[in-house]
Amino acid sequence: MLKRPEATEYHANFKGYINLVPEGNLIDILLNQIDETKKFCQTLTSEQGNYKYAEDKWTIKEVLGHMADTERVMSYRLLAIARGETANLPSFDQDLYASNTQFNELELHQILFELSNVRQSTLSLLSTLSNESLQKIGSVNHAPTTARAMAYVIAGHELHHLNILKERYI
Repeated sequence: MLKRPEATEYHANFKGYINLVPEGNLIDILLNQIDETKKFCQTLTSEQGNYKYAEDKWTIKEVLGHMADTERVMSYRLLAIARGETANLPSFDQDLYASNTQFNELELHQILFELSNVRQSTLSLLSTLSNESLQKIGSVNHAPTTARAMAYVIAGHELHHLNILKERYI
């Protein structure tokens, strides 16, 4: 079972995400939360999918697409660190990524399908990694970072955005 990473295992920017993850088996948490996200979004209409609560914010579709993009990036980081990569893994500009998508042109179910597939890929990766691999240390944003910290960031990031969707969008 994955243990919660110590504060020395990740960049301070990730602390908020990691702190959102409840105690328990991380694999189960990742499985349950994707189901919760899908269940929440399946009740939304197409019109709601294009809603944003402020002019400078993303639509619900863009938030979900961002969640998929970010999980891909974090999963790559998890893989790279677990495989022994020592080069710094740089940050990414989430707004640049969002501005270069067509999420608003897709149906909600298409984005949810993509997000679900990304999660299945993450779960598949995690199932193949040993505890030793998960404890390997790489560098993300010029900070020592373990592979297991990236796994927790994935879970916390989804929780963060699901909370925002519930609190500010619906």
